[in-house]
Amino acid sequence: MANVTYDRKEQFQQVQSGLLDGEQIIAVYDAVGAGTGFIGLTDRRVIIQDRSFIGKRYAITSIPYSKITSVSVVSNKSWGGSFFSTGAIAIHVGTHTYEVEFRGAQKSHHVHNVILHHIS
Repeated sequence: MANVTYDRKEQFQQVQSGLLDGEQIIAVYDAVGAGTGFIGLTDRRVIIQDRSFIGKRYAITSIPYSKITSVSVVSNKSWGGSFFSTGAIAIHVGTHTYEVEFRGAQKSHHVHNVILHHIS
């Protein structure tokens, strides 16, 4: 796990504590905005911490790559131009869409590319 990218050690450790046998972490990125705490990418699934539950509760949601129908980069500029300081990803699973916003467009591009690699 020497090449794992992460923003916050405690988020990395939370994802690490829930790994399946043989599962490897690719990256764990902190999310900004209401609702989402972080996104973790492993070689088997996407893990999202959802903080939008009432009463200061949150959920850790695991999404197998095989259940993801598409992934989108959400931005206020086109691919042809440069992104502003934040980027967002929309992950489509059936009729539900998870949106995760990051500090920095490079993180959204990395998440997009990892998910696209696993669902293609």
